[in-house]
Amino acid sequence: MTRSLQLVAGLLASASFATLAQAGEVTGHINDATGTRSLQSASVRIVELNRQAETDRAGSYVFGDVPAGTYTLEARYVGAEVTRETISVPASGSLTQDFNLAAIGGGDILVTGLVANLSSALSRQREADGVQSVLTRDAVGQFPDQNVAESLRRLPGLNILNDQGEGRYVSVRGLDPDLNGTSINGVRMPAPEAEARSVALDVISSDTIESIEVKKSFTPDMDGDFIGASVEIRTTSAFDTRKNRYSASVEGSWNDYSGKVTPKGAFDFTQKLGEDFGVAGSVSYYKRKFETDNVEMADWTQDDNGAVYGETLEYRDYDVERTRINAALSFDWRVSDSTKAYIRGNWAQFEDHEYRRRTTFDFGDFGEASASDGDRVTFDTADLDDGDNLSVERDLKDRFERQRIRSVSIGSDTDTGTWKFNWQASYAKSTEKETFSIDPMRFTGEFENDSGVAVTIDNSGRYFPTYAAASGGSVLNDPTNYGFDRLELTTLSDSQDEEWAVKADLARTFAGDNGDFTVQGGAKARWRTKSYDFNMSRFDGYDGDLTLADMLGRQTYRLLDMGPVVSKHGPADFYRANEDGFELNPEDSLIDSSISDYRVKEDITAAYLLGRWDSATLRVIAGVRMEHTENEMRGNLVAVSETDDETVIDVAPVNYDRSYTNWLPSLTVRYSPQQNLVARFAGYKTVVRPKLGQLAPRYSINEDGEAEFGNPALKPYQAWNLDTGFEYYFANNGAVTAGLFYKSVKDYTYSQFSTEEGVFNGVPYTELRTPVNGDKAEIAGIELGYSQVFSMLPSPFDGLLTQLNYTYTYARGTVLDDDGVARRIDLPNASKNTFNVVLGYEKGPLSLRAAGTFRDKYLDEVGDAADTDRIVNQHFQLDLSAKYKLTENIRIFADWVNVNNAKYYAFQNFAGAERLLQYEEYGSTVKFGARVSF
Repeated sequence: MTRSLQLVAGLLASASFATLAQAGEVTGHINDATGTRSLQSASVRIVELNRQAETDRAGSYVFGDVPAGTYTLEARYVGAEVTRETISVPASGSLTQDFNLAAIGGGDILVTGLVANLSSALSRQREADGVQSVLTRDAVGQFPDQNVAESLRRLPGLNILNDQGEGRYVSVRGLDPDLNGTSINGVRMPAPEAEARSVALDVISSDTIESIEVKKSFTPDMDGDFIGASVEIRTTSAFDTRKNRYSASVEGSWNDYSGKVTPKGAFDFTQKLGEDFGVAGSVSYYKRKFETDNVEMADWTQDDNGAVYGETLEYRDYDVERTRINAALSFDWRVSDSTKAYIRGNWAQFEDHEYRRRTTFDFGDFGEASASDGDRVTFDTADLDDGDNLSVERDLKDRFERQRIRSVSIGSDTDTGTWKFNWQASYAKSTEKETFSIDPMRFTGEFENDSGVAVTIDNSGRYFPTYAAASGGSVLNDPTNYGFDRLELTTLSDSQDEEWAVKADLARTFAGDNGDFTVQGGAKARWRTKSYDFNMSRFDGYDGDLTLADMLGRQTYRLLDMGPVVSKHGPADFYRANEDGFELNPEDSLIDSSISDYRVKEDITAAYLLGRWDSATLRVIAGVRMEHTENEMRGNLVAVSETDDETVIDVAPVNYDRSYTNWLPSLTVRYSPQQNLVARFAGYKTVVRPKLGQLAPRYSINEDGEAEFGNPALKPYQAWNLDTGFEYYFANNGAVTAGLFYKSVKDYTYSQFSTEEGVFNGVPYTELRTPVNGDKAEIAGIELGYSQVFSMLPSPFDGLLTQLNYTYTYARGTVLDDDGVARRIDLPNASKNTFNVVLGYEKGPLSLRAAGTFRDKYLDEVGDAADTDRIVNQHFQLDLSAKYKLTENIRIFADWVNVNNAKYYAFQNFAGAERLLQYEEYGSTVKFGARVSF
């Protein structure tokens, strides 16, 4: 390399540290037995000095300041034979010692297949500083998962919250997903959704990742914005393997409800461009068509005769098409033996096109049921007063939204064994956008007391009610009786969330007689802006005759006959052809377009200092992190009043600024009295800032005095955390783990409803709903795990393997009901019991596995009182997978997702029984395809 190129390298990678190579340096690489794959988190020990190092993702390790002499160098990796070499360290200069590790009993440790990936995950878990779970690249491919969220539910203490039957948000230890932080390649990811802070991981394909580390405890060099876990996703690097690698997969996916076969394809590669430069990348495409059958009820009441019913009953038929496109690209440069530089980019796009046909019964004008017989309730229009009616709505939502997440980072890592220095600059942006969505077009039939219509609701079913026309069925199902009522057209829904960040860390290691002591410090700055702009047009009339009969469609609903439905494409086509005929409601359009808009800036400046002691048996990390937060918040006050039969709308901008500082101390201890036994303890403080949508100063007061406020004064969650863990690693690939955790959380948030009258900016209101801080919550639990490869059994049973984990979480807090009375609740989205089980068989070319995941019921939304809390029922799902290796480079596979057709069921406990709020079922999905590597 010429002097000029070396100068550029130094400027890019801060290579001044790379020139500080110390006398008596020992370096090397740890690979599998073939020399193909680098082994990350292998343990390397200088036995006589009791000094230990861990390999990085390139399989590299380094010891600095090693006194001259002869030593025993020992390399360990879960599932591998312990390997020792005698080395002679010179008085000056460096010594290189590489290891190629073989599996116990012989064989390669290629990081493919579930057995090899278990070794990789357990090795990273064992060598971690704190409590951590790991999912490696090829382990993701061993399960029939459709995105990163679904992959993560296989790990101890993790489960997912579904949307339309697909995994979306990750819950750690039963806690709310908003209590997690998410990074890609070290870059904290902003959220596409307008109201959220957490990232929905269904946007990210599982085909483009190298590993996912779920860090459940905190050290000062980490971002402190989590209570559940910090989920750190890494894409592939050119130095992950020692040789060039290419692989491609093609797949078909069939959903038994839609009856459609949809495509999926992926390609990834690693290419060296010389000894010291390489590029790695991946791209994937996945289209999925599926259907969902849904029933929802609301406004449960009990009349004077004891009849219990929901005033609103909806039957919903969803047809959904989702497309995921993901790409990742990494350029890696080995500037010197001790310095690596990189540029990494990631791009993800998620498109969701949803058609929803809905039939809604509104029994609100009935003061009481006409008749009731146990679970059967009848509403007869003959009993209605003049002017009242049974309202039945039939509508269609045609919504297309596109989410994008992109990030790019540049930086370097230098490790001389004595000095460590790394820096990173990054940019990330997430968006969610709609530009033309019909939400919805509605046709309404109003059946008065002379219509002859009577409807009976049968609530005797386990999950959802059925309905039948006791009389007047032909009138009820005549599409000409449903006239145009409303069109809500979303012309723009634009959520933007972007963050710039820069960070740097510097560490100095001092070699001792029985270990190393390191002093490390660093700083980070983050500049984040999140905004939401919503515009809609509301049309309340049409200049001409327009009924459901003009755009009649065909339902694909399986639960019952929901009557005539709107066609999927009819409303959009009709509106575009007859736009001038629709009558705009300018007042309601202005109100709806102004209420949601906001802009929030969040700047975070952080710095930390820690001390670290490392030996072969003991690791102690203690320090403190400071995070200073500044917010600028912009929103609107939308006040609506009626004067002289005129609607008056006042939209006034509202601004708030604030700042605060959090100090986050921590202590982490890792004790390993023998190589196969690890004990951990971590005590630390972390902070989770409120959702940016809750902070936004958005205020609305309608003409009835009903108010909804944002709360820019919300305090962040603050949590003191304790973690203890014990891990025993079996010699032949496996482990049993147990951990306890406790969290004391102050200032958690919930939505509060109050009927106390008040005045805001001169505008009076009679009732208010707003997010507020709770007092204190306590979270405690136990986490158990067991994994084992039964290679000790006689053939053919030596191919059996299992992975089991169970988590119990106690999470309780206090809220105020609408009457001001305090009551204890489970924290929202906190499941008491979760477990995962994997039973597998892997021998020769055949690989089979069955994976089951269970999540207990949880509180989804806090109601105004205990009998209006929304609770989501327990969920168990079974998935099956089979793979067969045709040749060394070709595998075929088949997956069966949601074998048991697991359902979604939400309810409230009202009038002595569970009352339906939402029910969904999705059917199962079969996937099949092939993967080729070369």
